[in-house]
Amino acid sequence: MSEMHKPAHPGEVLREYLPEGMSVTDAAKALNVTRQSLSAVLNGRAGISIEMALRLEAALGIEAEFWLRMQMTFDLREARQKELVRGVRYIAA
Repeated sequence: MSEMHKPAHPGEVLREYLPEGMSVTDAAKALNVTRQSLSAVLNGRAGISIEMALRLEAALGIEAEFWLRMQMTFDLREARQKELVRGVRYIAA
């Protein structure tokens, strides 16, 4: 996958869905999470967990599956860049 098609971290997308002018502290309170945990997601230092996806669904009305698919796509691209399968051999049935 080229750099042009690099998927955004879900935290970047989440920023777009938060009301303009809403602080991280206020958003964290609304989600019933710590400010630190929400900040880590928004800044790309942490991924969106199943629990966070469910909280976002309840707070924003955007299905948890949306957030989890986005996180999976991001994680898969990051893992592929690390070439984790180098040296793995095909197993024939």
